[in-house]
Amino acid sequence: MRPRDYLADHAPQLACWLVTLLLADLLAQAAGLTMDVRAVLAAILVLSGATTLVLGYVRDCRFLRDLADNAATLEHAWQLPLVMEEPDSRAGRLVFEALSAQGRSAADDVHEAQRRLSAYRSYIEAWIHEVKVPIAAAGLVASRLDAAERPAVLRELDRINAQVEQALWYARSESAELDYTIREVPLVRIVKGACKDNARLLIESGVSVEVAIAETERVFTDAKWAAFVVSQAMVNAAKYGACHVRASACVEGAGSVDERTVLELADDGWGIPAADVPRVFERGFTGEHGHAQARSTGMGLYLAARICEKLGLGLEIASEEGRGTRVLVSFPHDRRRLTLAERTR
Repeated sequence: MRPRDYLADHAPQLACWLVTLLLADLLAQAAGLTMDVRAVLAAILVLSGATTLVLGYVRDCRFLRDLADNAATLEHAWQLPLVMEEPDSRAGRLVFEALSAQGRSAADDVHEAQRRLSAYRSYIEAWIHEVKVPIAAAGLVASRLDAAERPAVLRELDRINAQVEQALWYARSESAELDYTIREVPLVRIVKGACKDNARLLIESGVSVEVAIAETERVFTDAKWAAFVVSQAMVNAAKYGACHVRASACVEGAGSVDERTVLELADDGWGIPAADVPRVFERGFTGEHGHAQARSTGMGLYLAARICEKLGLGLEIASEEGRGTRVLVSFPHDRRRLTLAERTR
C-alpha cells in the first residue's frame, strides 16, 4: 500500500485530528498562553498524530504485504490462514478470522469432494474388474468358433478390452495416491512387454517392431506404468498407417545433472499435421487423422502425458506428415528417484 493511499483511507481521521489541533490552539490562545508554548503544544500534537499514522501504516502494510505475497504464491487461496501470522490490529484480526472461516469451509469442501471422488474411482475400478470377467469368457467362447469368424470376433473383443483397460488407467492416473514404485528395470523388458500386450493389433495391422535396445540398458521407473506409455505409441503406430516401428535408446547429457536415457519409438506411418502436433497431449484431442478414425478417443496420449508427469519422465513427439512419427520418452538417471513414490505420497 502506498502512503498516499493509506492517507486517503484515513482522510476522516485526519480531518478530525486537524480540527482538534485548531481547537486546542484556540483554547491555548484563550487561556493566554504565549506563542512559544502554543507552538510546543502544537508540535507535540502533530508528532503524536504523525507517530500514530506511521505505526498504523507499518503494521497494516506488513499484514497486507504478507497477504498479497502468500495469495500470489499459494496453489490454493484457502490455505492463507495456515501460513500467515495473526495480525496485531483489531481490523486485521477480523479479516484473519474471516479468512480462517473461509479456509475451514473450503477445506471441508475439498475433503468431501476428495471422498466422493475416491468412492467413485473405487466403484469404477471394481466395475472394470467385474466386466473383464465376461470379456475373458467371451474370448474363450470365441476361440471355439469357425476359423473364418474367430479373428473378427477376437479383434472386437480386444478392442473392448483395450477401452476397458484405458478406463482403468484413467481412473488410476487421476488418483492422488498413484500406485507406482520406482525401481531400476531393464528398458528392453518394458518395450517387449508393450509389444506383447498389443501383439494381436500389431500383427493384424501388419506392423513389424524392431527393438534395438541393449539388454544391459536400465532405467529408473515403474515398469507397469511405463509400459502403458510405450503401448500408446505402438497402438497409434498401428492405427495410423505404420508398417514398421523401431525402438532404440541413447544417453543424453552424460555426466551432467540432466543425464538421462531417451527411448525413441519411430514409426513410418502417416505422420501428424504440423498444426496438430502442439495439441496431441490435450484431453480428447483427435486431430485430422483421428477424425477419420471412428474409434479414436483422443485419450491415449493424454493419459501417457499424465503418467509421465507423475513419474517424473519426459515425453515429446516429433512428427512430419507423410514421413512418420517419433515418440521420445526420457528417463532421468537420478538415483534419488528410487524413493520418488514414497516422497510424493
